[in-house]
Amino acid sequence: MSSRATAAVEGPAGPPGDCPLCPRLAAFRAANRAAYPDFFNAPVPSFGATSARLLVVGLAPGLRGANRTGRPFTGDGAGEVLYPALKAAGFAEGSYGAHPADGFRLVGARITNAVRCVPPENKPTGGEALACRPFLAAEIAAMADLAAVLCLGQVSHRQVLAALGRRQADVPFRHGEAYDLGRFRLYDSYHCSRYNMNTGRLTTAMLAAVLDRIAADLR
Repeated sequence: MSSRATAAVEGPAGPPGDCPLCPRLAAFRAANRAAYPDFFNAPVPSFGATSARLLVVGLAPGLRGANRTGRPFTGDGAGEVLYPALKAAGFAEGSYGAHPADGFRLVGARITNAVRCVPPENKPTGGEALACRPFLAAEIAAMADLAAVLCLGQVSHRQVLAALGRRQADVPFRHGEAYDLGRFRLYDSYHCSRYNMNTGRLTTAMLAAVLDRIAADLR
Protein backbone atom coordinates (compact mmCIF):
# COMPACT_ATOMS: atom_id res chain seq x y z
CA MET A 1 0.00 0.00 0.00
CA SER A 2 1.27 3.50 -0.82
CA SER A 3 2.12 5.66 2.20
CA ARG A 4 -0.31 8.25 0.79
CA ALA A 5 -3.11 6.28 2.43
CA THR A 6 -1.75 6.71 5.95
CA ALA A 7 -0.18 10.17 5.76
CA ALA A 8 -1.36 12.42 8.61
CA VAL A 9 -1.37 16.20 8.35
CA GLU A 10 -1.39 18.62 11.27
CA GLY A 11 -2.31 22.18 10.37
CA PRO A 12 -4.03 23.85 7.43
CA ALA A 13 -5.24 21.67 4.60
CA GLY A 14 -2.66 21.31 1.87
CA PRO A 15 -3.20 20.32 -1.75
CA PRO A 16 -5.21 17.12 -2.27
CA GLY A 17 -3.37 13.96 -3.26
CA ASP A 18 -4.48 14.35 -6.87
CA CYS A 19 -4.10 18.13 -7.01
CA PRO A 20 -4.84 19.29 -10.59
CA LEU A 21 -3.60 22.88 -10.29
CA CYS A 22 -0.33 22.29 -12.17
CA PRO A 23 -0.80 20.05 -15.24
CA ARG A 24 2.93 19.43 -15.69
CA LEU A 25 3.38 18.38 -12.07
CA ALA A 26 0.23 16.25 -12.17
CA ALA A 27 1.53 14.43 -15.25
CA PHE A 28 4.92 13.93 -13.62
CA ARG A 29 3.24 12.64 -10.47
CA ALA A 30 1.21 10.14 -12.53
CA ALA A 31 4.32 8.94 -14.30
CA ASN A 32 6.12 8.50 -10.99
CA ARG A 33 3.23 6.53 -9.53
CA ALA A 34 3.55 4.12 -12.42
CA ALA A 35 7.33 3.95 -12.22
CA TYR A 36 7.66 3.96 -8.43
CA PRO A 37 4.42 2.60 -6.93
CA ASP A 38 5.96 2.35 -3.45
CA PHE A 39 6.85 6.07 -3.34
CA PHE A 40 4.64 8.65 -1.60
CA ASN A 41 4.02 10.36 -4.98
CA ALA A 42 1.70 13.13 -3.75
CA PRO A 43 1.90 16.70 -2.49
CA VAL A 44 4.14 16.47 0.58
CA PRO A 45 2.59 17.75 3.83
CA SER A 46 4.46 19.91 6.30
CA PHE A 47 6.41 18.41 9.19
CA GLY A 48 6.22 19.74 12.75
CA ALA A 49 3.65 21.43 14.95
CA THR A 50 1.75 24.56 13.97
CA SER A 51 2.54 25.89 17.46
CA ALA A 52 6.21 26.18 16.42
CA ARG A 53 7.91 29.57 16.47
CA LEU A 54 10.18 28.74 13.52
CA LEU A 55 9.02 27.83 10.01
CA VAL A 56 11.63 26.52 7.58
CA VAL A 57 10.62 26.91 3.93
CA GLY A 58 12.34 24.88 1.24
CA LEU A 59 11.82 24.79 -2.51
CA ALA A 60 10.09 21.52 -3.50
CA PRO A 61 10.27 17.77 -2.78
CA GLY A 62 13.07 15.77 -4.37
CA LEU A 63 12.11 12.78 -6.50
CA ARG A 64 13.88 10.22 -4.32
CA GLY A 65 13.69 12.32 -1.17
CA ALA A 66 10.40 13.71 0.12
CA ASN A 67 8.47 12.48 -2.91
CA ARG A 68 9.54 8.98 -1.91
CA THR A 69 9.19 9.26 1.87
CA GLY A 70 6.36 11.77 2.29
CA ARG A 71 8.28 13.97 4.76
CA PRO A 72 10.06 17.20 3.78
CA PHE A 73 13.83 16.89 3.30
CA THR A 74 13.73 13.21 4.23
CA GLY A 75 15.72 10.67 2.26
CA ASP A 76 17.98 12.95 0.22
CA GLY A 77 21.26 14.81 0.59
CA ALA A 78 19.65 18.06 1.69
CA GLY A 79 18.02 16.32 4.64
CA GLU A 80 21.33 14.84 5.70
CA VAL A 81 22.54 18.42 6.10
CA LEU A 82 19.43 20.18 7.40
CA TYR A 83 18.21 17.80 10.07
CA PRO A 84 21.50 17.42 11.98
CA ALA A 85 21.89 21.21 11.79
CA LEU A 86 18.43 21.73 13.26
CA LYS A 87 19.21 19.27 16.05
CA ALA A 88 22.52 20.97 16.83
CA ALA A 89 20.74 24.32 17.14
CA GLY A 90 18.12 22.86 19.50
CA PHE A 91 15.26 22.65 17.00
CA ALA A 92 15.05 18.86 16.84
CA GLU A 93 15.71 15.74 18.85
CA GLY A 94 16.21 12.04 18.18
CA SER A 95 18.21 10.29 15.50
CA TYR A 96 17.53 11.19 11.90
CA GLY A 97 17.08 7.92 10.02
CA ALA A 98 15.97 9.29 6.64
CA HIS A 99 12.46 7.83 6.87
CA PRO A 100 9.23 9.07 8.52
CA ALA A 101 9.21 6.29 11.14
CA ASP A 102 12.69 7.14 12.46
CA GLY A 103 11.29 8.85 15.57
CA PHE A 104 13.06 12.10 14.74
CA ARG A 105 11.00 15.08 15.88
CA LEU A 106 11.18 18.83 15.55
CA VAL A 107 11.20 21.06 18.63
CA GLY A 108 9.70 24.49 18.14
CA ALA A 109 10.11 24.21 14.37
CA ARG A 110 8.02 23.25 11.36
CA ILE A 111 9.15 22.55 7.78
CA THR A 112 7.29 23.07 4.54
CA ASN A 113 8.03 23.70 0.86
CA ALA A 114 7.07 26.56 -1.43
CA VAL A 115 5.93 23.96 -3.98
CA ARG A 116 4.43 20.77 -2.55
CA CYS A 117 4.81 18.41 -5.54
CA VAL A 118 8.06 17.11 -7.01
CA PRO A 119 8.95 18.98 -10.23
CA PRO A 120 10.93 17.53 -13.14
CA GLU A 121 14.66 18.21 -12.69
CA ASN A 122 13.89 19.81 -9.31
CA LYS A 123 12.83 23.02 -11.07
CA PRO A 124 9.28 24.30 -10.56
CA THR A 125 8.07 27.00 -12.92
CA GLY A 126 6.91 30.41 -11.81
CA GLY A 127 3.33 29.43 -12.58
CA GLU A 128 3.62 26.32 -10.42
CA ALA A 129 4.97 28.35 -7.53
CA LEU A 130 2.09 30.79 -7.98
CA ALA A 131 -0.48 27.98 -7.96
CA CYS A 132 0.93 26.59 -4.72
CA ARG A 133 1.32 29.97 -3.03
CA PRO A 134 -2.09 29.96 -1.28
CA PHE A 135 -1.04 26.85 0.62
CA LEU A 136 2.12 28.60 1.79
CA ALA A 137 0.12 31.67 2.82
CA ALA A 138 -2.29 29.47 4.77
CA GLU A 139 0.66 27.74 6.44
CA ILE A 140 2.07 31.04 7.66
CA ALA A 141 -1.33 32.32 8.76
CA ALA A 142 -2.06 29.15 10.77
CA MET A 143 1.05 29.50 12.94
CA ALA A 144 -0.15 31.81 15.71
CA ASP A 145 3.18 31.84 17.57
CA LEU A 146 5.37 32.26 14.49
CA ALA A 147 8.39 34.44 15.21
CA ALA A 148 10.93 33.38 12.57
CA VAL A 149 10.86 32.11 9.00
CA LEU A 150 13.99 30.60 7.50
CA CYS A 151 14.02 30.67 3.70
CA LEU A 152 16.29 28.08 2.11
CA GLY A 153 17.23 29.60 -1.22
CA GLN A 154 16.12 32.55 -3.31
CA VAL A 155 12.97 30.90 -4.69
CA SER A 156 11.73 30.17 -1.18
CA HIS A 157 12.51 33.76 -0.18
CA ARG A 158 10.54 35.16 -3.11
CA GLN A 159 7.56 32.91 -2.48
CA VAL A 160 7.33 33.84 1.19
CA LEU A 161 7.41 37.53 0.36
CA ALA A 162 4.81 37.06 -2.38
CA ALA A 163 2.57 35.14 0.01
CA LEU A 164 2.78 38.10 2.38
CA GLY A 165 2.21 40.67 -0.36
CA ARG A 166 5.62 42.25 0.27
CA ARG A 167 7.80 43.88 -2.39
CA GLN A 168 10.83 41.83 -3.40
CA ALA A 169 12.93 44.96 -3.92
CA ASP A 170 12.45 45.96 -0.28
CA VAL A 171 13.65 42.60 1.05
CA PRO A 172 16.45 41.25 -1.20
CA PHE A 173 17.73 37.72 -0.73
CA ARG A 174 21.11 37.60 0.98
CA HIS A 175 22.59 34.59 2.73
CA GLY A 176 22.86 35.25 6.45
CA GLU A 177 20.59 38.30 6.33
CA ALA A 178 17.60 38.85 8.61
CA TYR A 179 14.65 41.18 8.08
CA ASP A 180 12.05 42.36 10.57
CA LEU A 181 8.68 41.93 8.84
CA GLY A 182 6.62 42.95 11.83
CA ARG A 183 4.90 39.73 12.83
CA PHE A 184 8.13 37.75 12.49
CA ARG A 185 11.71 37.99 11.28
CA LEU A 186 12.73 36.47 7.95
CA TYR A 187 16.15 34.81 7.73
CA ASP A 188 17.93 33.78 4.54
CA SER A 189 20.24 30.89 3.81
CA TYR A 190 21.45 29.30 0.64
CA HIS A 191 19.62 26.03 0.06
CA CYS A 192 21.33 22.99 1.57
CA SER A 193 21.18 21.09 -1.73
CA ARG A 194 23.85 18.56 -2.58
CA TYR A 195 25.04 20.88 -5.37
CA ASN A 196 25.48 23.87 -3.05
CA MET A 197 27.25 21.75 -0.46
CA ASN A 198 29.56 20.09 -3.00
CA THR A 199 30.52 23.41 -4.58
CA GLY A 200 31.08 25.12 -1.24
CA ARG A 201 28.42 27.76 -1.85
CA LEU A 202 27.02 26.62 1.48
CA THR A 203 28.94 24.88 4.25
CA THR A 204 27.71 23.20 7.41
CA ALA A 205 29.30 26.03 9.39
CA MET A 206 27.42 28.65 7.37
CA LEU A 207 24.09 26.94 7.95
CA ALA A 208 24.88 26.42 11.62
CA ALA A 209 25.61 30.13 12.00
CA VAL A 210 22.19 31.04 10.60
CA LEU A 211 20.37 28.56 12.81
CA ASP A 212 22.33 29.56 15.90
CA ARG A 213 21.40 33.18 15.27
CA ILE A 214 17.72 32.25 15.00
CA ALA A 215 17.91 30.21 18.20
CA ALA A 216 19.53 33.13 20.03
CA ASP A 217 16.96 35.61 18.70
CA LEU A 218 14.09 33.37 19.84
CA ARG A 219 15.32 33.07 23.41
